[in-house]
Amino acid sequence: MGTNCNETACTGNCDSCDGNLTVTLTLDNDEQIECAILTIFPVNGRDYIALLPLDENGENEDGEVYIYRYIKENGGPTLENIEDDEEYEAVADAFDEFLDNAEFDELVDEDDLDE
Repeated sequence: MGTNCNETACTGNCDSCDGNLTVTLTLDNDEQIECAILTIFPVNGRDYIALLPLDENGENEDGEVYIYRYIKENGGPTLENIEDDEEYEAVADAFDEFLDNAEFDELVDEDDLDE
């Protein structure tokens, strides 16, 4: 996984970035996919990362999201597949909650602008 963070003072918390942080994933078939980092979030004591695969124009038309276990080691971040169904369900539920909160925050911000 390669990162393309343009923040020199990056703390590793992607929630603070303005949406310009991407990673390049190399899949098992050696295909490389550029992905925007949506968030890194904890579930049951582990960290997970949600990635939005981008096409050649930097867009995502189908809304597909990749979720991996995220491990920050001395050599940098590592992504692992989530093999356990129960673990995946817990992580997917936490990500859905993140999306719900993000949508609520967006609605609140829009309401503040209307005043």
